[in-house]
Amino acid sequence: MLKTTLINAVNAGAAQLVHFFNGEFKISNKEGINNLVTEADHAAEKAIIEVIRKDYPDHFILTEESGVLATGSEFKWIVDPIDGTVNFANGIPICCVSIGLEKQGKMIMGAVYNPIMNEFYFAQTGFGASLNDKKISVSKKTSLATSCMVTGFPYTYLDSPNGPLQVFEKMIRQGIPVRRLGSAAIDLCWVADGRFDGFYEHELQPWDSAAGSLIVEEAGGKVTDFKGGTFSPHQPHIIATNGKIHDELLKVLNGGELITV
Repeated sequence: MLKTTLINAVNAGAAQLVHFFNGEFKISNKEGINNLVTEADHAAEKAIIEVIRKDYPDHFILTEESGVLATGSEFKWIVDPIDGTVNFANGIPICCVSIGLEKQGKMIMGAVYNPIMNEFYFAQTGFGASLNDKKISVSKKTSLATSCMVTGFPYTYLDSPNGPLQVFEKMIRQGIPVRRLGSAAIDLCWVADGRFDGFYEHELQPWDSAAGSLIVEEAGGKVTDFKGGTFSPHQPHIIATNGKIHDELLKVLNGGELITV
């Protein structure tokens, strides 16, 4: 039943994404000049919450736009109605609905759906990860120097040691391809699917990473915080890799030098 509700909720949000995509809709700003929220975000979130509330009226829900809809339930739905809103607002098809389900503080299920590209990623703890119902797995690269990476940058820049630009510069000076797609949920899914070998970001919210982090883990990858500790979507730092380059990337993110080939 939980899986059915999750899939129905993701599909409900995706229907709104498709309805508004490349159409006319209202856009406003949150903190940061390009930190957008659109009419479509609100419509998708409303549709998602309605599905969850219908089946599980007592469950805790955490969403990007509405915030905390708190209850005493051990289940928490973590919802990003449209991840990649700037892309969406500009007609760029790298955007998705992302929903993770947490039980007693641990992720147990997650789905990320980009209906524009017809890519539906799903994972359940202990059952592996899939793309459009076909099993997926992470890449087999063993060196950061030969990897294809993806990252993101915060809307309000973090001017700190080993910050986003410093790490980015360190890698591109060594010729490592580092992409910036604008959707952390899709970044994570593409690590899970082996398109990227690793992803890191300095400042994420729970709804950005809840579903995608589980999808990476269930695809055989590794996800930690910047200290190499157990990952929680309720803290901002994330490293997600195929596992084979994880320690090397962790070292670079903490000020170490790259090992060149």
